[in-house]
Amino acid sequence: MKINDYYRRRLTENEVSEGLHRSFIGGMWDELGKLQIDFVRAEGLQAGMNFLDVGCGPLRGGVRFIDFLDAGNYYGVDINQSLLDAGYERELSPALRAKTPRKNLLCDEHFGFSRFGRTFDYAVAQSVFSHLPLNHIRLCLIELGKCMRSGGKFYATFFESPAGHPLDQPLVQQPGGVTTYADQDPYHYKLADFSWCIGELPWQIHYVGEWNHPRAQKMLRFTRK
Repeated sequence: MKINDYYRRRLTENEVSEGLHRSFIGGMWDELGKLQIDFVRAEGLQAGMNFLDVGCGPLRGGVRFIDFLDAGNYYGVDINQSLLDAGYERELSPALRAKTPRKNLLCDEHFGFSRFGRTFDYAVAQSVFSHLPLNHIRLCLIELGKCMRSGGKFYATFFESPAGHPLDQPLVQQPGGVTTYADQDPYHYKLADFSWCIGELPWQIHYVGEWNHPRAQKMLRFTRK
């Protein structure tokens, strides 16, 4: 699977000590961390549920989810081991590390969620689909479908291409001013693209849309049949 090499670069100890792991994933550490947990809790996440953070990086959202969830109920996956290390070692307090075994953070680029041996109730992918080509998104949904309980909810953000926007034209997303593309990272998609992704898969899709993301990413809810 080929993914932008930017997300593979291993951060050095000096870079992490200087906080580069936070800016590396786009900054807005406190704002986006709080936005995620407030949204998912409002959607029904409870402390006793198993929760999967897809593309968790250095735990921008994970810090807050771990604090809220019962011990051992947070699981995170990312393709960059140095970001996982930075999150676990620099961002989690001793008390939060005690709630989350190191084995609950997995470096995997093939969406190997089943490696945890758990069935998940809720999952989130914040600013993940915006960096993936469509077939990789479909693979994510295939693999996640294998380990979500019936009725489980998966929330994923994306940059939206509005109806009528030409396929071959970039798009400046407002607010935030991020330029997105149909054929390169960062990607934008139409809702119909995700309807195609779940074809023959055990998912139902609901367009949530606006959820106050500061860079204009919209929200989708996938429900496991």
